[in-house]
Amino acid sequence: MRLLTLNDLRAVLGNRGRTTIYRDVAAGRLPEPIKIGGRIYWREDDIEAALTALKGDKNAD
Repeated sequence: MRLLTLNDLRAVLGNRGRTTIYRDVAAGRLPEPIKIGGRIYWREDDIEAALTALKGDKNAD
């Protein structure tokens, strides 16, 4: 399991802004981050699953 920092996640999402990422988390489009110490991380597997699900939703239209 690889953990992604906010900067790693931004790179995966095409340099999406921090505010937009947190809006996507609040809307349920992206998984909640985990907190370790004073830092936050996202599980790479969870992000890949969320992106796959979003792509599946777009293809259903």
